[in-house]
Amino acid sequence: MAVSRRMSAHDEFSRRLDALAAATEAALTRELSAPPRAGEIARPERLMAAMRHATTGGKRVRPFLVVESAALFGIEEKAALPVATAFECVHCYSLVHDDLPAMDDDDLRRGQPTVHKAFDEATAILAGDALLTLAFDLLARLDLDAERRVALIALLAQSSGIGGMAGGQMLDLEAEGRFYEDKKPLSLSTAEIERLQSMKTGALLSAACTAGAILGSASEKDRAALARYAKALGLAFQIADDLLDAEGDAATLGKAAAKDAGKGKATFVSLLGNDGARKKLTALVEEAVAALSPFGARAAILQDCARFIAARER
Repeated sequence: MAVSRRMSAHDEFSRRLDALAAATEAALTRELSAPPRAGEIARPERLMAAMRHATTGGKRVRPFLVVESAALFGIEEKAALPVATAFECVHCYSLVHDDLPAMDDDDLRRGQPTVHKAFDEATAILAGDALLTLAFDLLARLDLDAERRVALIALLAQSSGIGGMAGGQMLDLEAEGRFYEDKKPLSLSTAEIERLQSMKTGALLSAACTAGAILGSASEKDRAALARYAKALGLAFQIADDLLDAEGDAATLGKAAAKDAGKGKATFVSLLGNDGARKKLTALVEEAVAALSPFGARAAILQDCARFIAARER
């Protein structure tokens, strides 16, 4: 009977993740197919097409976290969806730029050619720029009080900027030894790798949870519990990604595999080995699940999200 309940809960999680992915996709399609808005002279079709290409597909974990975190505090999906869409715009922008020849130099993303391959490098750079700025446009248009709008804008800026995703990517490039004459990868400690990954991947995932708390005007106690969950979840997500890179194949992943080892990237896999990284991943998932215990059954979907991240195959 317990197994049946577990399968039922997992099915519900999968259903809601798929439904939210479809809703996010529809919101992005509407936004990236719309005619010029007031104050805009034109929307170049090539740029719009590249942005649509960049935002097609994906699991939509960040929008899911925004919507389900907000749901903990009684916020309906339709109210949280514009914020979720803004977070996905930032995530997609980061993928476009990470795939560029000057960064990770990837040809495949989500099973299709990367934007610079489908279009060209200049268009890819501009598509990423436009997606990043569109995210803040979406937040500025929210039908919310000024205090929460400003809080959401500041949150997204901080988590995607110097002290967040962009800063983490810089640390990642430095760890490859890219800016040193001998080009040898740097040897990082566990704490340094955790800091790098908490910024590069974890910051935006954590912010997605915090965004839900802001929308729901959550108490400091509830925000702290959700923050503990989000921190563990962010690290778990990156370790799972690193394990997939080490153990997966391009056909399943929809992108190139075995890149990290070839470039000498600093990851928990490189530090601890596959088995050690998997043990840490399991511990982080348990930590994330336990952090949500104050919310009781209301947080079951978010707990399942942590388990999904550990078990995903792409």
